[in-house]
Amino acid sequence: MRKSSIYQAVTELIEPIARENNIDLVDVEYKKVGKSWTLRIFIDKTQGVTIGDCQKLSRLIEDLIEVHELISDPYILEVSSPGLDRPLKKEQDFLRNKGKRILVKTFSPIDGRKKFSGTLKDFTSGVLFLEDGGNVLEIQLTKIAQAKLNY
Repeated sequence: MRKSSIYQAVTELIEPIARENNIDLVDVEYKKVGKSWTLRIFIDKTQGVTIGDCQKLSRLIEDLIEVHELISDPYILEVSSPGLDRPLKKEQDFLRNKGKRILVKTFSPIDGRKKFSGTLKDFTSGVLFLEDGGNVLEIQLTKIAQAKLNY
C-alpha cells in the first residue's frame, strides 16, 4: 500500500474510535525514520491530552491496524499530543483556535505573498478569515499548504 493510501486508510479506521472516546484526531504521519517506519497518530481534546489517553487509543487501534493489514512493513506506533507546533488542518482546528495568532503558508501567492501571520478571526464554509496588519484576508482552506499556531 502506498504512503498516501496508508494515511487515508488509517485515518478512516481510527477517526470513529477517537470520536467515540471524545478525542480529536489531529493528524496521521507515516514515514521512514532511520531504518524503520513510524506511524504517528496525533490527538487532542478540549481538556488536553493525558498519557492515559495516548495509551488507551494506542491499545484500541494497534490490533485494528494489524487485523485490517493496513501496513505490511514493520513499524513503530506513536500516539501523542501534537504539542505547541501543532498543524491546523481541519475546520475544527481553526474554530478551536479563534482569536489566536497563527502562521499560514499557501500553495500559490495571494496578493503576491505565500506566507501570512496574523490573528485567526473566524473560519466558515471552508474559508479562513485572518487579520493581518489591520486587513482581514479570506483564504480558502484548499489553498492552505500549512497553518500552525504562532507563539
